[in-house]
Formats: sequence, structure tokens, C-alpha cells
Amino acid sequence: MPPVTPLLDTVNSPADTRGLSIAQLRQLADELRAETIDAVSQTGGHLGAGLGVVELTVALHHVYETPRDILIWDVGHQAYPHKILTGRRDRIRTLRQGGGLSGFTKRAESEYDPFGAAHAATSISAALGFCAARDREGRDNKVVAVIGDGSMSAGMAYEAMNTAADTTKQLTVILNDNDMSIAPPVGGMSAYMARLVSGGGYQSLRNLGKAVSKAFPRPLQEAARKAEEYARGMVTGGTFFEELGFYYVGPIDGHDMDALVHVLQNARNIVDKPVLVHVVTQKGKGYAPAENAADKYHGVVKFDVVTGAQAKSQTHAPSYTKVFAQELIKQAERDPKIVAITAAMPSGTGLDLFGQRFPERTFDVGIAEQHAVTFAAGLAADGMKPFAAIYSTFLQRGYDQVVHDVAIQGLPVRFAIDRAGLVGADGPTHAGSFDVGFLGQLPGMVVMGPSDEAELARAIATAVAIDDRPSAFRYPRGEGVGVEIPALADPLEIGKGRIVREGTAVAILSFGTRLTESLRAADLLAARGLSATVADARFAKPLDLDLLLRLAREHECLVTVEEGAMGGFGAFVLHALAEHGALDRGLKIRTLTLPDIFQDQDKPEAMYAQAGLDADGIVRAALGALGIDNASAKGRRA
Repeated sequence: MPPVTPLLDTVNSPADTRGLSIAQLRQLADELRAETIDAVSQTGGHLGAGLGVVELTVALHHVYETPRDILIWDVGHQAYPHKILTGRRDRIRTLRQGGGLSGFTKRAESEYDPFGAAHAATSISAALGFCAARDREGRDNKVVAVIGDGSMSAGMAYEAMNTAADTTKQLTVILNDNDMSIAPPVGGMSAYMARLVSGGGYQSLRNLGKAVSKAFPRPLQEAARKAEEYARGMVTGGTFFEELGFYYVGPIDGHDMDALVHVLQNARNIVDKPVLVHVVTQKGKGYAPAENAADKYHGVVKFDVVTGAQAKSQTHAPSYTKVFAQELIKQAERDPKIVAITAAMPSGTGLDLFGQRFPERTFDVGIAEQHAVTFAAGLAADGMKPFAAIYSTFLQRGYDQVVHDVAIQGLPVRFAIDRAGLVGADGPTHAGSFDVGFLGQLPGMVVMGPSDEAELARAIATAVAIDDRPSAFRYPRGEGVGVEIPALADPLEIGKGRIVREGTAVAILSFGTRLTESLRAADLLAARGLSATVADARFAKPLDLDLLLRLAREHECLVTVEEGAMGGFGAFVLHALAEHGALDRGLKIRTLTLPDIFQDQDKPEAMYAQAGLDADGIVRAALGALGIDNASAKGRRA
């Protein structure tokens, strides 16, 4: 047989796919899958979700005239194949690297990314916005939203679907069903039925039937409508979506190129109501190690393509996430009232380990942070001790519930805030930048920032002991510093920090895991002849006022350090110092925070250096406050 000519090399944009045959589209999908696997093996990232939508990606760009037609991917971690097809193949091996491609869709990156996404369940709402703008201006382009079944556990998806039929008549929603088992077995008959009910002939027949039924007496009209609706529902499972005003098509095999192309072509021509196409896919499709993995290789580090073996971390310190899980298990073994809640992130938050030990005390509510917070509030109101383990960036989605359902009622919900601070390759959409500010402004809230693994263990013990108000403790992604953790940690005294190193000229007050860099900065200052005190605040709220006023009184300069945005710990310190007149005595102060930008992805150490939150940045801030030339000999004033 003659060698097969590679097709992917000839595709520079989606337009190049539109003249291809079904057989050629299948070949293109195979090459696209191989390219995705090879690229992610070199960069790490989200693999399984993208592999599951390779055929769907090819079919969508083949059928729709992107970028004129709007294609919106929910979450965005399934969009790596989309990036390769839309002119970014030459940069795909910079994925999630400093200066490279984002791991999610990003408007600034390509005209084929009309809407940025990294959090779940935004696609349908955004698509409706595009539809309303299009309809208002009289344009005729199509709009497609691709949403995963996991995102359908988020209330926002249903809020959007509830208003879709009243907003527009031309919208296609692709439900990518890869895990929930809400579909019947997929095969030739299912594909045939989906193709049949999406075609013009069936629609004409259905409309004719409706017209004829209008001649019936009203009770028979209603009976005929229900019979048709539920007959289709039994075959396709679409009654629920029909009730929301959608024309339901499916389920279809998301790896059957012929079925996909023909159904999408039919869906594209339906103009009298929104359409939902139910596509069943296999996460990790086409790569055996991913297909056989429990999480289908959802997120991976660099790996060997042949064996699937992922590169192992070189550090021996446990991750903060694992420390949290292990310490919560210890506490729960002593206290039967402790329960844990996660919003579809059991492994990401470490609650998979807690769930193995206490399955009846672990609740995964799906991608529903608002519900998770209020559910925890209900548990607390009835005497339980709930720990809501939620990434900082995702807790933002439940903020109204934190205020209204937890803080105002003074309920002792314990928020375990993972991924505090910068998160490296996941970039600005997943950075934990704002929780100190938005939690610290709430009356009665206790906000802790442990500086290492042992301090995290003590923060957890403290949260267990707080039974009269809400509390939160935040910790970063990645490994700890390697300190010894006690067999059973003691609680901290609420609102009390500690002095870690005594000095005289400069005071560095650290909140969170920048303490190690603060100690390094003290060494660098000592080399310049400047003695530095280093303190661990432990609490952003309530502040240790005695410690703070002592630092202000006994030092010429005070530098606060935090892994959060402006308006957080440093702002609370300034407010307290101003209230107590400490700023009137000429204290030189600098508050180091994350910069007032959304930082693009890079290695965490590079991002913290850019932010000025490494040892060198702390030294620069102290010297600047003292008026000392950073490049001068030690101790000389500028």
C-alpha cells in the first residue's frame, strides 16, 4: 500500500478542513490525537479531556465557519486540540510555560477563542450573550457552546438554559457526556436515531403531526403532544432538555466522525429553537495509559509517551494538600462531628483520602460551590463541624453564600482554602489572590495563613476548636518545606503571631508561606549590616495588635509580606497602625503583595520573583524604605 500522506501538516486553519471527506477527517483526528499526546508529554497539563473531544473538535471546525461562527469551550482544558487546529500548532509545546500558550481558552491569544474560560459552566451564558448581540444586529452567524457533563452539576448552566429559549432561536449546545452515565448504550441504532430526529424530514413530519393534532379536541391535542414527547424521551433521554425549551438530539457516539458531521450539519440548520446535541465521548480516548487510569489522565506532568509513566517529583516533603488531608483524618478520628465537603475536587483537595477513611462523613456536591457553602452552613447550624475544602479561586463563586449564609449567622464553617497564592502553570484563572481580602473584611471571620506544614497542622486543630464563628486557613499548591509535624498538633491562640528571629533595624512581618523567603531576606540584610526581626503573623484576622505595635515601636522600618492581592493583610496592618497612631512616629513601612495585574503562567518561583515576593524583592523593599541604594556598599544611605 502507498504511504498515507499526513493531513495535519496541510491544515493551517479550520478552513482547510472544510473540503475534506469523512475518511480524511478521521485521519486528521488520528493525527491530531497523536500530536496532542506528544505535546502534553513535553509540557504537562490536562490530557484526558482533550483526547476525548478530538473527533468532536475536527467535526465542529469542519461544519461551522469559525471564527465567523462562534465556538465557546466550557472550562477550556479540553481545548488543546482546538488550539492545534486554529493556527497555534507551532507554539503548542509552549503550553502552560512562561511566555507560552495558556492552558485554557484566552481571548488575547486567538480570534478562535472568542471567550476565555477556565472555570466550569460559563459557556452557555456567554453563548447567549453572543446570540443576543448577533440577533440585535441582524447577523446570521451561528453560536455553539461545548459543555461537559461535569459542568452540568453547576447551577449556572441551568440558569442559562432556563432563559435560552426566551433569548434566542439559534443556539447549539453540545453536551459532552464522558463520565456521568446519563446515556443509554451508544451504537449504530442510537446514531441512526439521532441523525433521523435532527434531519429536516423528521422535523417536517413532526411539524405536520402538530398541525394535524390542532384539529383534535384540546384533551387529545395534549395527549398527542405528551405521547410524542415521551416517546422521543424513551429513545433519546431528551424530555428534560425539551422542557427547558431545547430541541434535543442524541445521544450520539462522539468518536463516530460520520455521525458527528451529519448531526452537526443538521443541527446547524435548525433555526426555530435552541438545540442540544448530546455527544457521548470517552475521556482519554486513543491513549491506553489514559483510558486505563482512574482519572483518565485528567491532569498530568511530563510523561513518557510509550509507557505513560509520569515524571516524579524530586522533593521528599509532603504537599500541603496531603498534610491537610492527613491532619483532618487525625482530628476526625477524635471528633465524630467532623465532616468534609468538596465541590467536585476530592483528589485536588485531598478529601479522597479523607473519604477512604470516612466515606459516610465525606460529601462531594459536584461543581456547585454556592451549594457547598450553604450545605456546610446547614451542617454547622445543626451541630456538626464541617470543613469545606475549596480552592481559593473556586471559593470566589460562593462568596455571597459565605457572607449571607455563614458570616451573618456566625456559623462555625471551617474553610480549608487550597491553592492560595500563585499556582504556576495554571495561570491567572486559578491563582488564589483574593481570599484574604474578601474573607478578612467579614465581621467575626478568623483568617489564618500557616507558614509551613507544622503550622498548617496547628491551624486545622485551631479550626476544630473554634465553635462560635466561621474560620478559614489558606495554604499553597505544592510541597512544604520539610519541617517535622507533631503527632497531634495543638491549637493556636486566636489572633497571636510569633517572633521567629530577633533583630533591631528592620521588621519583616510575614503572613503565610513566604516566611522562608523572609528569613532568607533577613540573612541578606544582615550581610549589609542591617539587623532584621522576622515575625510570623499566623492570623490576618484578628491581627496580633500587641506584636504589630511592638514591631512598629522597636524598628525603623516594617515590611509586610503576603501571597495575596492588594487590600488584604497589608491593608489590615496599615489600618490598625493608623488607628493606633503608630504611623505618626515616622515609621517607614512597605506592604508587599501580588502586583495589581493578572500574572500569566510561569514557574512559581519566577512569578514570585516578578511579584517582588522573593528574598531579593523583600530586601529591595526594605532598602528602599530606608533610603539605601540597593547597589551600594552595605549600610550606605542613598
